[in-house]
Amino acid sequence: MRTLFINGSPNADGNTAALARELLAGRDYETVQLGTTKVYDYGQDFADDQFDSVLAKMRAADAIVMGSPVYWHDLSGMLRNLLDRCYGPVPMGGFSGKRLVVLFQGSAPTPDMFARVEYTMSRFAGYYGMEYLGLAGNVREARELAKKL
Repeated sequence: MRTLFINGSPNADGNTAALARELLAGRDYETVQLGTTKVYDYGQDFADDQFDSVLAKMRAADAIVMGSPVYWHDLSGMLRNLLDRCYGPVPMGGFSGKRLVVLFQGSAPTPDMFARVEYTMSRFAGYYGMEYLGLAGNVREARELAKKL
């Protein structure tokens, strides 16, 4: 199984990456670090945009893990931007057969924050035909989700 971890944190080796290592322990996976990848806003057109290469990696993966720290009570802007950019280039059902796991961690996420992220990501998965396996906010939850992956 080809697994892709998309790190929506500007810190390549921070808590989001650490949670991904727990989830993906013992598995080979590739990481896309959005903090150093140029994925511009929806509607912008710049020659150095790297969205197409990220999209190609998403299409090649069997399982996608998207991770984000808590930013202003929600997903990071980098990850949200990637979700926005999929609209248009990826047709409805365009990620059919892929699995999606979401990692969302921070110092004090509330149940409301988790609910918003869960709603967004389950809708993203549903629209694009992915099997949504769930969301983990801590090591225990990541280890439980690893069993489904």
